[in-house]
Amino acid sequence: MPTPAERHAAARERRRFDSSHVGRFAEQYTFPLDDFQLRGCAAVQDGRGVLVAAPTGSGKTVVGEFACYLALHTGRKTFYTTPIKALSNQKYTDLAARHGAENVGLLTGDSSINGEAPIVVMTTEVLRNMLYAGSTTLRDLGFVVMDEVHYLADRFRGAVWEEVIIHLSESVQVISLSATVSNAEEFGDWLREVRGDTEVIVEEHRPVPLWQHMMVGRDLLDLFVEEAGATAQRDPDAPVKVNPELLQRISRLETRTDRHGRREDAGAPRGRRGRQVRGRNDTPAVARGGRPARPGGGPSRAEVIDRLDRDGLLPAITFIFSRAGCDGAVAQLLAWGTELIPEKEGNRIRRLVEERVSSLPEEDLGVLGYWDFVEGLSRGFAAHHAGMLPTFREIVEELFTAGRIRAVFATETLALGINMPARTVVLERLVKYNGEAHVDITPAEFTQLTGRAGRRGIDIEGHAVVLHNRGLDPHAVGGLASTRTYPLRSSFVPTSNMAVNLVAQVGRDRAREVLESSFAQFQADRGVVGTARAIKRNEEALEGYAEAMRCHLGDFAAYAALRRELADLEKQAHKAKASSQRAAAARSLEELKEGDVIRIPAGRRAGLAIVIKGNSGGRRSGPEPTVLTSEAQVRRLTETDVDGPVTPMTSLKIPASFSDRSPKSRRDLAATLRAKVPHDPPPARQEREQREAQDEEQEAKVADLRRRLREHPCHDCPYREDHARWAERWWRLRRETDGLERQVGNRTHTVARTFDRICDLLSELGYLSPDGREVTERGHVLQRIYTEKDLLAAESLRTDAWRGLDAASLAAVVSTLVHEPRREQTDVSPRMPNDVVLSACEDLVRLWSDLQERQRAHRLTPMGEPDPGIAWMVHRWVSGQRLESVLRDSDLSAGDFVRRCKQLADLLGQVADAAPSDAVRRTAKEAIDGVVRGVVAADKLD
Repeated sequence: MPTPAERHAAARERRRFDSSHVGRFAEQYTFPLDDFQLRGCAAVQDGRGVLVAAPTGSGKTVVGEFACYLALHTGRKTFYTTPIKALSNQKYTDLAARHGAENVGLLTGDSSINGEAPIVVMTTEVLRNMLYAGSTTLRDLGFVVMDEVHYLADRFRGAVWEEVIIHLSESVQVISLSATVSNAEEFGDWLREVRGDTEVIVEEHRPVPLWQHMMVGRDLLDLFVEEAGATAQRDPDAPVKVNPELLQRISRLETRTDRHGRREDAGAPRGRRGRQVRGRNDTPAVARGGRPARPGGGPSRAEVIDRLDRDGLLPAITFIFSRAGCDGAVAQLLAWGTELIPEKEGNRIRRLVEERVSSLPEEDLGVLGYWDFVEGLSRGFAAHHAGMLPTFREIVEELFTAGRIRAVFATETLALGINMPARTVVLERLVKYNGEAHVDITPAEFTQLTGRAGRRGIDIEGHAVVLHNRGLDPHAVGGLASTRTYPLRSSFVPTSNMAVNLVAQVGRDRAREVLESSFAQFQADRGVVGTARAIKRNEEALEGYAEAMRCHLGDFAAYAALRRELADLEKQAHKAKASSQRAAAARSLEELKEGDVIRIPAGRRAGLAIVIKGNSGGRRSGPEPTVLTSEAQVRRLTETDVDGPVTPMTSLKIPASFSDRSPKSRRDLAATLRAKVPHDPPPARQEREQREAQDEEQEAKVADLRRRLREHPCHDCPYREDHARWAERWWRLRRETDGLERQVGNRTHTVARTFDRICDLLSELGYLSPDGREVTERGHVLQRIYTEKDLLAAESLRTDAWRGLDAASLAAVVSTLVHEPRREQTDVSPRMPNDVVLSACEDLVRLWSDLQERQRAHRLTPMGEPDPGIAWMVHRWVSGQRLESVLRDSDLSAGDFVRRCKQLADLLGQVADAAPSDAVRRTAKEAIDGVVRGVVAADKLD
């Protein structure tokens, strides 16, 4: 219970709020503001920055909305930034409804509404570009709200958040809103360092308690014992205990056998089962009279939804880490006959959807999956994933948020900012594909996903349900649900575009200082504090060891160094003789470089080969260089493919245009290999003589060291071995300390060093002056290119490689800079629309190859290869073909194609703005018109 003094202080604080802007702002809400919301608003009102780290659904956006309110009442501007366009659109709608459309604007990559309004919602990239361009829209800016600021950990786009925070004027208050992270204070310390006075507010409490369950078979059981309570309400440090009833239920299911003694799938439907047939995308389709089973056993998706409906746990979001799985879930519920809403409401929804898609070409509706989409919505359920048409996703978000549909099957992208809370969240599996491998989801991801459960002001509690699959350990689920350690790590890395913009704005020296103030460098510097202390302790200990090994006969340190050198040399000799041929082979493979020609001595890959990519392997695997055989086959070479050390016979220069994805490139290089390299291996006698000469040289070194040891005065010291023990301790600690010093050297000034390397490369290419301190005319072109492959686009414009292309061909070639396949490409060459595009793409690969070599020479991470995977489709689309024809025989979904087209249109706009050639500028504008048509033009809100 609070003391009378505490109650008096609280009452005084409430009176202060009530007599301020905060009090009047709070009156707009139908619920009382929480303490953390009032504290955040008070900090903003007092002119300070604020970081609010709070659980999903806790209402932290109220603090950001107060900045909007304050801007309107003090004659300033607020920019409300979000990580994705869909969230910008949603926030624009909310703020326009609250403050009036005349006071709110929207700026995204393809939408510009009332951009000079006092409140403008925008994506973070738009604000970054405005800062670099010195836009007049920044005048009178008082507040910037950075919603979902934890996005700065995103390895692809995270740098943008740090750029904005660093470059904003000192007069601008930054309101940062973050999901719960365990190092909020560290992030707040950095904000104070770069932005000044910043209050950090961490809120652990969820306004709507979250209860954790597992569904085993068709039974819904609590994950934790009753006294643990809702995971979001209890003490995060308190121990949790998994429900013993749940453990027993799972144990019985996993050991159950059928009448033939075979083990049954845990929770699989009993009794007669319908025959399962495989439909498109390997999604189980339901045969007549059958039951749509969930992959891996257990109740079907339709049965899960039925159970939740009976228990009053809808609306629900089911997270399925697969787009095909989300679409398959809708198909399964349709086949099951699921209906979650009344027929009248379904008809109203159908009419609304028909109105919203009326601008879409009717002939494209089938390709877009419209009929299943509208049928599912009219029954109260839908899918939601990035492969859908953005208009479809927006309709789902609108209907679900309004409570008009009851079930959504979504990929994890829905959890990243879109405001779609539900009563219940269901997780089918706790493993997802991250683009490279199937990995377990992290505690942070689990919290982000389940955080959607529980709608403030509607639900008294939220529910998270994990479906049991055979082998899933409930203790592991409990660990995910109870872990509260989610550190925020910077992903900031300078880029070429960033470098030229910074040099243009503040000069190179000041730019280095700016980058040194990044959160990435802040974390790196903090990380070496403990290491630096360890180095200091070690140096003090080394002085003591040096004193202990002091000898009255001479310099024992020098004597100990001779002993150490001799021991190392003998150890190396012994290891060389004792090591297996495989170990020797591994070392030789690791030393192979690009262009080395070798002979694979035996096995199915025997014969000549040329190294096209060196590879020193990882921690758990040996070296695996990639080679091209004389038969034009690309293979990874391992130690098992050779029976001894591999010595390069010669070296050939690999053409800059070579691509191992191109069959023609492979055939040409293999022909060169066969023509220029003799087929006979180097004589074995020569190799034996070389090894014998090396052995003799080593034996001579050992003999010389032993002689020098015997002649040293300390050799006859009666306390020699005592001194030697201290010397050995000194040596081990010296080696450890040197390693720590290398760590410190590698981590300090890392961002600035990367920036210097980029500037050196840009000077070499003519984008900066030779001393790297001024931006050249060529550099001004690069300033306006914001794509991930910015330097490659700029080089294409510099060399005028795109002159003479028509609009469709230019769009096709530029698409290679924005397309990123979702899975690894096969060796099959992508289809090309014509020889002109093929030639232009080959020129682009040559430019990329040259840039890659230059980046490696400057010790920079090389950019990814341009990918022509959608060039053929884009060419047909810009040429006026129908969507159905464009997507025929393609794995790309209509939604993905539309999103790629919008990215392409954005980059073409940058090309039209930056290109030195009038012809290329005109063609780029024409290409934009060809891209933004039909379903792409109709879908304006992504």
